[in-house]
Amino acid sequence: MMRTYIAKADDIKKECFLVDATDKILGRLAARVASILRGKHKPIFTPFLDTGDMVVIINAEKIKVTGKKLTDKEYQRYSGYPSGQKRVTLENMLKNRPTTVLKLAIQRMLPKGKLGDQMLKKLRVYVGEQHPHIAQKPAVLEV
Repeated sequence: MMRTYIAKADDIKKECFLVDATDKILGRLAARVASILRGKHKPIFTPFLDTGDMVVIINAEKIKVTGKKLTDKEYQRYSGYPSGQKRVTLENMLKNRPTTVLKLAIQRMLPKGKLGDQMLKKLRVYVGEQHPHIAQKPAVLEV
């Protein structure tokens, strides 16, 4: 009889990956990074455990999108007060807060709840080439 493998805390080995977002498509990059944060690329993947790795993304401002998404895609938030709904286009969001665009795209591909929050803490997104995670010796990941 086959038994289902469940990873133990000792089996989980964490790594660090560096991703350069220059000229990468937003959705494709987000899907790949979400898969790595979740741990689906490992043979010890367990759906209810955090088996994923840390991901550092650089050059977030150089991300690309296809079609008319720059003008048509909108991000909305609501403060809870009357007339508190704000809408921002992707073009303005990339100009003002490019790291938020990537974080939101990846966050919405992760599980909701405590497990997803735990996975999202291993994501670091930076504008430009510089990042403070050299001590972790991140392996370059091609997407």
